[in-house]
Amino acid sequence: MNTGSTGITGGAGTDVRTHLGIDRRLVGEPLAVGEGWARAALATLPEMAADASGLVHGGFVFGLADYAAMLAVNHPLVVLAGAEVRFLKPVAAGERLLAEARLAESTGRRRRVEVEVRRRPEDGENAEAAENAENAEAVFSGTFHCAVPDRHVLAPLPHTPAAPAGSGA
Repeated sequence: MNTGSTGITGGAGTDVRTHLGIDRRLVGEPLAVGEGWARAALATLPEMAADASGLVHGGFVFGLADYAAMLAVNHPLVVLAGAEVRFLKPVAAGERLLAEARLAESTGRRRRVEVEVRRRPEDGENAEAAENAENAEAVFSGTFHCAVPDRHVLAPLPHTPAAPAGSGA
């Protein structure tokens, strides 16, 4: 398993340690990762459109939010266990999105992450506004319930020896 770093660091100097094999064209690019928070951006593509009008399928917006949540936890084994989400506004192919994720609760192996996705202003607009998510229109919000298991979810269970015959087990 690859648990190395991508070399991407956040404002707190944190390396990305999760979802290293993911195709970032589909879920977004990490912009910054810190202890318990992350920011990721997605440039929506024509291939993400669900219809001739260019409506981006919600799964891509969800994918960006999910990826941002995973980055906020930033553990090599983190997985999504559930989510409650709201799609607030439609997204058109060609729009740029910004997801901000913050760890809201951490109990044992469970993590609750709050994520908001907003439109990013077009190129040529105020660069400061592009990074200030509060000035952009929200298109999605959600609570992501994550888990950090002891081993990879696809790893085989450890072998448990069978009880000897006649042992009563």
